[in-house]
Amino acid sequence: MDALERISALAQLTEADPAMTAYRNSQRERERIRDLFRLVPGEGQTALDIGARDGFLSRMLAERYAAVTALDLELPQFDHPGVTCVQGDVTRLQFPDQTFDLVLCAEVLEHIPTHQLRRACAELSRVTAKLLVIGVPYDQDIRVDRTTCRTCGGHNPPWGHVNSFNELNLEMLFPELKVEKIAFVGEHRDRTNAVSAWLTDLAGNPYGTYDQDEGCIHCSAKLVPPAHRTLLQRGAGKLGDRLRRAQQVFLSPRPNWIHVLYSRPTA
Repeated sequence: MDALERISALAQLTEADPAMTAYRNSQRERERIRDLFRLVPGEGQTALDIGARDGFLSRMLAERYAAVTALDLELPQFDHPGVTCVQGDVTRLQFPDQTFDLVLCAEVLEHIPTHQLRRACAELSRVTAKLLVIGVPYDQDIRVDRTTCRTCGGHNPPWGHVNSFNELNLEMLFPELKVEKIAFVGEHRDRTNAVSAWLTDLAGNPYGTYDQDEGCIHCSAKLVPPAHRTLLQRGAGKLGDRLRRAQQVFLSPRPNWIHVLYSRPTA
């Protein structure tokens, strides 16, 4: 069974939510996970999965590592041999220095409040004894598909992604570690411009990611699409969307994700 087949089989076995199962089995998601695990060594003793959620990646790590710790802000609710679930915060990890042979942190750093990002990265560097694997969206234009909070009026980036990453800032965020490999996955042209973004904001951001679980980054209220819009808002929304789509014809594709393998230099 190859990597994609294992991902599909694991999704069927571990996901009770049909929507999540479909998401895990999507070609895009399977490619992302397959690439992440290309960077993970074949075997080891201890591993830490940051942002474990439902434990999907933790279970995959347990196929390679003898003892896996699955950590999230809320205690992960799953049982699996070889996996210990813990509640914790990536900005304040309650582990001694260099505890784990491998630390995996995928789809997490883009959600960390910007003022706490360096602290989170320092903690990841501190607790890894050997290797760190980071996976984040690549150079994301977080103006695209953003939302407007109906409670406080604040603008929110899509999916709560408050940070954007490329090769340079990822290297600078982990100065104690050495970059071993960099991989890119997928491609897209999802970018906008100042005029389109302004028009879409004026329209109330009707095309935003309102089905996301993340609440407003300003007031924590649940994000809901606008119930009523004026004629001006409807016109601004359509014009802003058309300008953005017209721009895409002239843009070169960029990767969906960047994955980086770091190592701790030996003395």
